[in-house]
Amino acid sequence: MVQKLIELALRNRLIVLIIAGGLFAWGYFSIKQNPIDAIPDLSENQVIVFTEWMGRSPQVMEDQVTYPLVSNLQGIPKIKNIRGTSMFGMSFVYVIFEDNVDVYWARTRVLERLNYAQRLLPQGVTPSLGPDGTGVGHVFWYTIDAKDMDLGEQRALQDWYVKLALQTVPGVAEVASFGGFEKQYQLAVDPVKLQFYKVTLMDVMNSVKANNNDVGGRKFEMSDMAYIIRGLGYVKNKEDLESIAVGNYNGIPVRVKDVATVQMGGDLRLGIFDENGMGEKVGGIVVMRYGENAEKVIDGIKKKMGDVQKGLPKGVSFNVAYDRSSLIEASIENIKGKLIEEIAVVCVIVILFLFHWRSALSIIIQIPITIAVSFILLNAFGVSSNIMSLTGIALAIGVIVDNGIIMSENSYRNLSEWQNDPANKKI
Repeated sequence: MVQKLIELALRNRLIVLIIAGGLFAWGYFSIKQNPIDAIPDLSENQVIVFTEWMGRSPQVMEDQVTYPLVSNLQGIPKIKNIRGTSMFGMSFVYVIFEDNVDVYWARTRVLERLNYAQRLLPQGVTPSLGPDGTGVGHVFWYTIDAKDMDLGEQRALQDWYVKLALQTVPGVAEVASFGGFEKQYQLAVDPVKLQFYKVTLMDVMNSVKANNNDVGGRKFEMSDMAYIIRGLGYVKNKEDLESIAVGNYNGIPVRVKDVATVQMGGDLRLGIFDENGMGEKVGGIVVMRYGENAEKVIDGIKKKMGDVQKGLPKGVSFNVAYDRSSLIEASIENIKGKLIEEIAVVCVIVILFLFHWRSALSIIIQIPITIAVSFILLNAFGVSSNIMSLTGIALAIGVIVDNGIIMSENSYRNLSEWQNDPANKKI
C-alpha cells in the first residue's frame, strides 16, 4: 500500500505540489482565524442559575429555592451533574452538561425548564441565568481614577455609563461592577411616630411604591390639536419622597417626613475593593463570551474605553488592573521564538548530515506544511492557540522531520546497494 502511494506521488508530482500548496494556504488562513489565548479553557460545560432572595437564611434558601430548582432541572437531556449552593440571600445552581453539548443549546433547555419551575418558588423570587462565559473568561479588569468624586458617584458612573458602553463590545458576555456604594434612598422610620399617627409600616411602603411611578392618560383634543396626557410621578430627590402622603390624621395629611427620616445612602456591602493598599476603588471585570478570541475582545475593549474616556468628567480616567493581552503576547512570542529556533536547528542538522540540499529541502519543507495543517485540525476541534497547544507543536517538530529523514536515508541506502551491486555495474 505504501509503495503504491509513493509510486502514485512520483508519477503525479504536480498534483502533489498543488495539494501541498493548497493545504499550506488553508492552514495559513486557519492560523489567522484560530482564537488566541494564554491558557487553555479546561472548565466544565456548565450553565449557572442564580436566584436572589435577600434577607433569607441559607437554610430557607436551600429548602424553598435551591431544592425545587435542582429537582426540576434534572430532567434536562445530556446533563452530567447538577450542583447546588445556598448562602445568605442567594442561591446558585450549577448545571453541568456533557462536553459535546453546545453551550447555547444548553442555556435554552435550562431556560425552558426554569419557566416551569417558576411556579414552585416563593412569590417575587425569579431565577436568572449567569453570563455565557467560562471560569477563565475574566480577561480584563479596570478601575476608575477619580480623586474629586466620592465612591457613590464613581459607582453610579460605572453602572450607568461605563458598564453599558463596554457591554456593546463584540464578544463581551458581562461587565461586573465592583467597589463603591450603590446609591439608594433610605427611609429611617420612627415606630413611635407611626403609632401616634396610626400609620402602619406597610402603609408607608405601599404609598412610596405607588407614588414613584409615571401614569399614562388618554388623548385630549383641543383646537384641532391632540395632546397626550400623562402624569409624571418619578421621584427625583429627597424632597419628593418626603412629600409623599402615607395617611391622614384628623383630616390632615401625614407625609413621609412626619414619620421617617429620608437620607441618601449606600446599599449593604459584603466587602470592599482595595487597590495596592491605596484605598477603595471602583471598577469592573470584563467577562469574555464562550469560545471568543481573547485577543480581539481585549483590543475591542481598549478601543471602546478610548471612546468612553471622551465622555467622562474632567479629571476622571481609567487604570488597567489586569490585562491578559500582555500575557497572551508574551506567551505567543515565546512559543514563536522557540518554534523558529527549533526549525533552524533541525534545518542545519539535516543539511549537515545529508550534505545534499535537495534532500534537505524535501525534509525541511514538511515543517511549515505540517504546522499549517495542524491549525486546520485545531479549528476543527475548537482548540485555541495557547501555551499548551503551541508547546505541543513545538515538541512535535522533531517527530515531523523523522519520516522525511528515514525515507531519505532509506533511499540513499537502496541507491548505494544498487550502485555497489556487480550486476548493475556490468549494465
